[in-house]
Amino acid sequence: MNGERCTASIDNRTSLLDLLREQFGLTGTKKGCNAGACGACTVLVDGRRVNSCLTLAGRLEGAEVTTIEGLAPGGEDGELHPLQRAFVEQDAFQCGFCTPGQIMSGIGCIEEGHTGSAEEIREWMSGNICRCGCYVKIVRAVEQTVHGK
Repeated sequence: MNGERCTASIDNRTSLLDLLREQFGLTGTKKGCNAGACGACTVLVDGRRVNSCLTLAGRLEGAEVTTIEGLAPGGEDGELHPLQRAFVEQDAFQCGFCTPGQIMSGIGCIEEGHTGSAEEIREWMSGNICRCGCYVKIVRAVEQTVHGK
């Protein structure tokens, strides 16, 4: 998890989301709808974005899981991932609840190569809901990260 090997004793019904939040204390991944409809719980598993609320943790033995906490190298200077920086520069959040899932989905979108246009980004990010309506700025942040706009 986030570059470190982790083990846990879990019930076979435990979701990745609950494992992250309750056993590993990684609360950056948010529990929104708990039904895979909002995207607040998006994380990367082996480089692909998944809704952690719908993913059984027991099926991930040996998988590389990256959460919002694992993106930034951090350290004393608090260095951010380029997409995190772009979110700040574009003011791409309001309440911030959806931001971790939006950023993780944005990274997946970039790595999958779905950034050819604003329309394509919107389409491939459509599984992530922002109740504050910051979609235009979220798309701009992804564009900035990819194209330096």
